Amino acid sequence: MRFDISFNSVNATFFALLRMGPKRSYVEVTDTAIDVRLGVGFAATIPRSDVRSVVPWSGTVTGWGAHGWRGRWLVNGSSQGIVTITIDPPAKGRVLGIGVSLRELSISLIGPDAFITLVSPSAPTNQPTT
Repeated sequence: MRFDISFNSVNATFFALLRMGPKRSYVEVTDTAIDVRLGVGFAATIPRSDVRSVVPWSGTVTGWGAHGWRGRWLVNGSSQGIVTITIDPPAKGRVLGIGVSLRELSISLIGPDAFITLVSPSAPTNQPTT
């Protein structure tokens, strides 16, 4: 299932000029992986088995694009619909071609609630055996 990265109207135009606009930015969820792209600016493939949690963003947004430090990254085109994925073990990503480690990735999405429902790890089933 594909989710588009959300952009505000000004950022959509600006990022399109940089080859990172809405037509090139998405999150593709398969049975085994979450593939994240912000055009030529950011790329990552996260194994779904390594996702520990997916929750709505609770931070303050001070910029747009792909930015982060020490394993915590924000990929966004707007300040709305941001979700945070906790990853363990850390996944590998690329920012402008440079390798980075991802232990937490926040992404602005169109349809964040549907994404959270789809990607959240299942609760463990500890059913007794007979």
